[in-house]
Amino acid sequence: MNHRILGRTGLEVSELALGGLFVSSYGSGYEQAESAIRRALQLGVNYIDTAPGYGNSEEVLGKAFSALRSEIQAPIILSSKLGGRPTPFEPQNADQLRVSVDESLRLLGREQIDILMIHEPDRPGQYDWWTDHDSFQGPVLEVIDELKKSGKIKYSGLGGTTVYEMTRLIESGKFDVVLTAFNYSLLWREAERFVLPAAKAQNMGIVVGSPLQQGALARRFDDEVNGGAHWLSTPRRAQYKKLYALCDEIEMPIAELAIRFIISNPDISTVLMGARSPEEVEKNVESVAKGALDSEILERVNEIAATVPFRPYEEPFSMQFGTNYHGPGTA
Repeated sequence: MNHRILGRTGLEVSELALGGLFVSSYGSGYEQAESAIRRALQLGVNYIDTAPGYGNSEEVLGKAFSALRSEIQAPIILSSKLGGRPTPFEPQNADQLRVSVDESLRLLGREQIDILMIHEPDRPGQYDWWTDHDSFQGPVLEVIDELKKSGKIKYSGLGGTTVYEMTRLIESGKFDVVLTAFNYSLLWREAERFVLPAAKAQNMGIVVGSPLQQGALARRFDDEVNGGAHWLSTPRRAQYKKLYALCDEIEMPIAELAIRFIISNPDISTVLMGARSPEEVEKNVESVAKGALDSEILERVNEIAATVPFRPYEEPFSMQFGTNYHGPGTA
């Protein structure tokens, strides 16, 4: 497993990391989650991302870390988040923020969290973090500074999904790491226009989440692309057909192409996999081990991505292949 520097933190992280969303109650039980965590660590993964909002992910990870203590050979770099706990959650309540971090440490069985991110700081409808939205002022920043001084966290970060608001937050220079999700993958490229350049300019560590667009690029959906999924726009449908044709031509599974596309960008520090089982971990590790895409394939992929530079209006945030989704307001 190759490693990259996580921006100005100086931490060396594995190119492939484990996302905690599915290592939780969303998965298939503790035993399978533990086996996935064990296999990831055995294969050189040293970065794990979680959050209070990811079901019981923190609890599962803490239990697994304890069970695997004798097998863990290298330090695990861990990121968690502020947001969603306790309920009802008050983003501008400093005491609640402190309690949330203490609970994360307890559940994870750790004395320190390497990177504490603000969860969805870029979506005012999700959490109202800021007393001054224009300058991004709020108790959360004071609490983060306090936690750094006390040694409960090392670095701070941002974890979100938007582009323009996230870019403003990055440009504030207040954070060390950014996790951007759903907007940088084979076909979705909004982040490369603003988020990634801004983060690079600040020497921030860049973590990419949802490289498979939460399933839309994990496997092929030929039947729906060719004749179903009536909510799928004409340009996106044509784009998928071109992507599938490329996969056939180069004889590469779409999931492998998606993972290798992300690590082909040297500005990306690590990419999160949402693996639920040891077998899924192994497949992702095998893909990363094959390295960056060669320049010709990368150029072809970029040409396909450019055919739909922004999301069509009726396209859902998370692609709904395999469901009865019919469009906005009719799901």
